[in-house]
Amino acid sequence: MVLQHRACERPGVIEEVLRARSARLTRVGLDEGGHLPDWRGFDLVVVMGGPMGAYEDAAHPWLVDERAFLAAAAAAGTPCYGVCLGAQLLAAAIGGRAYPGPAPEVGVMEVTLTAAGQTDAVMSILASPFTALQWHGDTFDLPDDAVVLASSTAYARQAFRWRNTMGVQFHAEVTADMVDEWAALDDYVDYLESALGPGGAERLFNELRRSLAEINATCRALFEQFLMVTRGNV
Repeated sequence: MVLQHRACERPGVIEEVLRARSARLTRVGLDEGGHLPDWRGFDLVVVMGGPMGAYEDAAHPWLVDERAFLAAAAAAGTPCYGVCLGAQLLAAAIGGRAYPGPAPEVGVMEVTLTAAGQTDAVMSILASPFTALQWHGDTFDLPDDAVVLASSTAYARQAFRWRNTMGVQFHAEVTADMVDEWAALDDYVDYLESALGPGGAERLFNELRRSLAEINATCRALFEQFLMVTRGNV
């Protein structure tokens, strides 16, 4: 199952990996009124990004039900994989907290594995540092039994694992067509111009296009390893 919070923030490379394994995808557009089915009918939950905050329940009441859904699935051991907002929602669902960070982190940037990440069965598949897209202003705290696997200069919690649940703050799943779609969205461009200054959106999208092959390879390797560790031959 894929939980989406805006249609343009699709699974991208993650979906390519699943399709290659002949997985059947159920897509739920929560921001469009999509209904959450019984999580027990699914082998995997992928939670995507979105422009809202994981804590903005008043503006997006469905977040309450989504966090409860994720809490139940994660506690039962169902593999859950979250990206950006998805990672923040998973962190809150397992007993942590999502909240606004000190400043936006936006750009094509390096992410470094922590000592725990270097020995983790999933995260250690990546070299350190690796390159990914950062596009967030929020962050999260974790329960004591979750492990931080990666960090950046600005945000110490870039990836975590808790049982069969994994969250990544960064984006590596974005495909070329998604880049073009985001570049045509006024609110996405406005956010980049605010964070990076005049011309920042064009600079970022151009840099992202140049780095996309490397970034997508990172996503593919990481998600394939996650599936292997948590689900076997999904």
